[in-house]
Amino acid sequence: MHYIYPVQNILSHFNLSGAVAPLGSGHINDSYRVGDDYLLQRINHEVFPDVTGLMNNINLVTGHIRQKIARSAGEAAEQQTLRIIPTTTGELFTKDEAGNYWRVYRFLTGLHSHDLLETPEQAYAGARSYGHFFRFLDDFPVGQITDVIPNFHNIISRLEAFEIAVKNDSENRVRECRKAIDYVYALADRMTIIQRVWAAGKLRTRVTHNDTKFNNVMFDAAGNGRCVVDLDTVMRGVVHFDFGDAIRTGAATANEDEADLQIIGIDKEKAEAITEGYLSLTRDFLTPEELELLPRSGELLAYLMAARFLTDYLTGDRYYKIAYPEHNLIRGRNQLQLVRSLVR
Repeated sequence: MHYIYPVQNILSHFNLSGAVAPLGSGHINDSYRVGDDYLLQRINHEVFPDVTGLMNNINLVTGHIRQKIARSAGEAAEQQTLRIIPTTTGELFTKDEAGNYWRVYRFLTGLHSHDLLETPEQAYAGARSYGHFFRFLDDFPVGQITDVIPNFHNIISRLEAFEIAVKNDSENRVRECRKAIDYVYALADRMTIIQRVWAAGKLRTRVTHNDTKFNNVMFDAAGNGRCVVDLDTVMRGVVHFDFGDAIRTGAATANEDEADLQIIGIDKEKAEAITEGYLSLTRDFLTPEELELLPRSGELLAYLMAARFLTDYLTGDRYYKIAYPEHNLIRGRNQLQLVRSLVR
């Protein structure tokens, strides 16, 4: 259930008022539409304890993208980016008496998202929007970015946390997911290749979105991808994180909450459309080393998410919102089934 906070006092910090309604189904933050023009969000500071760093990242990146759009022509000039509404004192966010952090964006009127892509054409259009986003940030100085969740997509670090969770078994849940645990261990060497090559300095460190689900692309009425949203995880990374998560989410035949493993796999037409759309805007500046490992990206991100969901399940569901007790276990098994399909 979406808890409705007493937000009218919070809105006064932004000199706003109006009807407030819950919006969206995100795993992490709580979102509300305010009137017709604004989006209010409670930032989950347990997930993102460095709220200042997070908001500075978003402010820097959206400002950079806005300048690039203004100097562009054609399709690039039609892209949009989030616009932060500052508080009455010029801050990027506010904190209420209960210790919750709040921000406001201009609402993206006339745009919509898809939780599950229906056609290869949608996949292609969404991938091009992510391609524009990545291209706009190609020259962004990565040293200005704060890693608000260190090692966010570091699979070696995630596997270490997973191993600790299995060893401790604090919730007495290891027995019921032993098969999934064994499969995670069996693929560990294969799935750490990209991280090891990056650590060896053979892949370029870039500014990456790190959560390139296709419900984070806003489409217009004609079906064109126009804006990339949910920038909380913008950090330093490699292109494989973004391309891999686009494949993981956009080409999957079911969403990550699906319990029926028989219907989980990869839609090859959508996978090809995502690849074509993304590379049409990025191929010319990606390095040979980046391109060589790009086909491994989807399986890495599905595997990483499986490890994260299972770790959360084994440690008491502290990170992801759940709708029922086995929710994270179902998600973990779901993603491992996707890994099987991608590896094949």
